[in-house]
Amino acid sequence: MEKILVLLHDVEREVLGLALSLGPFGCALVEGPPSSASDASAAEEAIRQSEATLVLAPQTSRWARALPLVAEWLNAPIDTHITALTPDLKATRWFYRQRIEGSFTRSQRPWIVMVERGVAAAIDNGVPQNTVRGKAPRVEVLGVESPPRDKQTIRPGAKLLFVAGAGWTKKQKDGRTYTDEAATLIQEFVAKAQCSLGSSKSLVDQSSEGEAVLPFLTHMHQVGQTGATPRHAKGLSTCCHGEEPHVVGWRFIGERRAVNLDANCGWARGKADVLYVADAFEVMRELNRLLG
Repeated sequence: MEKILVLLHDVEREVLGLALSLGPFGCALVEGPPSSASDASAAEEAIRQSEATLVLAPQTSRWARALPLVAEWLNAPIDTHITALTPDLKATRWFYRQRIEGSFTRSQRPWIVMVERGVAAAIDNGVPQNTVRGKAPRVEVLGVESPPRDKQTIRPGAKLLFVAGAGWTKKQKDGRTYTDEAATLIQEFVAKAQCSLGSSKSLVDQSSEGEAVLPFLTHMHQVGQTGATPRHAKGLSTCCHGEEPHVVGWRFIGERRAVNLDANCGWARGKADVLYVADAFEVMRELNRLLG
């Protein structure tokens, strides 16, 4: 049987109605200043003391900052924006920007679940509450470390967006891969052109699949339906196929150009203003030479 703990702040009670439908539960009222450090330490203490296996909290900006820290400290899974939770603990939420609704459950415990506001009735009376006060850790700032200006790759104010696709890490026409050279060419161009760097989902996902990757790319660089929607004046896509999930992220780009060896790729079907049917390695070597 699950041991359920509900985490609340001073005035949030919507999640209690959902908890009542699941069975007996405890309640921890976290008080104090709105600090993610104090909230996280209070929540961690409450979870450890109660030995809860299922932790419910409302989907608020305050909890959204604190509970990921708690999940990391407890090595616990956390799911956000949950819209329903059944007695057999099947959680429901929307995926891909509310295009797909899915249900799932987890076996790892404790399991932290953040419930959307308004999906259950608010309850104010008759709920046992033990007050937990979190205390922010004492922190001394010794200094600030930041990357050099020329190492910055995400530049929202840049005139050009340069996007790298999975083709950079695939076998080239001689049957070999040139991931290291691809990384050098891309980084050199981004530094010289002072443009912003983006990536397709397929490329940033390769790190979890054990394939060769460009080490400087993260999911923060992802452009497309499940990534960022940039607004640069111009965009240059390389080694991307220009399919709809990726192109939807380009709808606010002023001028779209692409480099691809496939003359029948998605970019050639009205999705790019100009398509260069050429080898991206050769194109980028020449561009870097021209930039000096």
